Amino acid sequence: MEVNGVDNSLTEIQSEFINPPRLPNLPPNLLTALKAGEALNHEELSQFDLRGLDLQRANLRQANLIGANLSGAILCETDLSGADLRKVDLQEADLRNANLQGAFLHRAYLQKANLGGANLEGAKLQAARYDQQTIWAEGFAYKTSGAIGPGANLSGAHLNTANLRDADLQGANLLGAYLCGADLTGANLQNARLSGADLRLAYLTGAYLRNARLNNVDLQGADLRAADFSGVEIEYLQSIAGADFTLVQGLSEVIRAMLLSRPASELDAWNSFTRKTTRQSLANLLTIGGESPQPPPKYYVI
Repeated sequence: MEVNGVDNSLTEIQSEFINPPRLPNLPPNLLTALKAGEALNHEELSQFDLRGLDLQRANLRQANLIGANLSGAILCETDLSGADLRKVDLQEADLRNANLQGAFLHRAYLQKANLGGANLEGAKLQAARYDQQTIWAEGFAYKTSGAIGPGANLSGAHLNTANLRDADLQGANLLGAYLCGADLTGANLQNARLSGADLRLAYLTGAYLRNARLNNVDLQGADLRAADFSGVEIEYLQSIAGADFTLVQGLSEVIRAMLLSRPASELDAWNSFTRKTTRQSLANLLTIGGESPQPPPKYYVI
């Protein structure tokens, strides 16, 4: 399905997440230089597999590390000032007291990373991912840095087609956020504020939306299959045309009735990805406070 020129096929970013490319190992001469503490500023180190390496106190000032895998690496007191760390995997990396001043960390993965004591002055963290186990430098305002994680302030953020699979967004402020085509499969959005958000064509399959606020959102073409809607606040919707609610959990009968009262043009809209209409996806939904709706009687022409 296409809405306002946005296709619901998986984006390039999403495809890379599902089938990540195999990264080459760092050439021995560069690895030796790194471990010897030689200056590798401005060095081209993108797309290398650097998992678990001990690179503490290495000089990587202004190095190009785009897309490299540094998960579990030891980077204590490493100079990464001005380094290009876009899309770098830093999960479980030890970055204590590292110098990240002016570093570019857009879309980097910082889950379970230790950034205690790190210099993050001027670092760019837009769409970087963190979780509850990420340790930040004391006093660093990570919730307003543009990074994505629990409690993040992402009001009005432009996250169209973003890869947010399994993201921890508990209690996040996503008021008016642009999430058209975003992949939020399996994301934890408990207590998140999403009112006014653009969720057209978003993938929310299996997302945990317990007690989330979804007032005035646009769900046109959204894939909500098997999402948890327990306690969700959802009113004044912009559109549910083509949205698929198949196997949604925790939906109250009151909310289901409200959804089924939407215009026929929305309820009978076809979702080309899940191959169902919105009405069909709501037809046999088990709701809270009521029995599973019975199918209408069949009439046969004799």
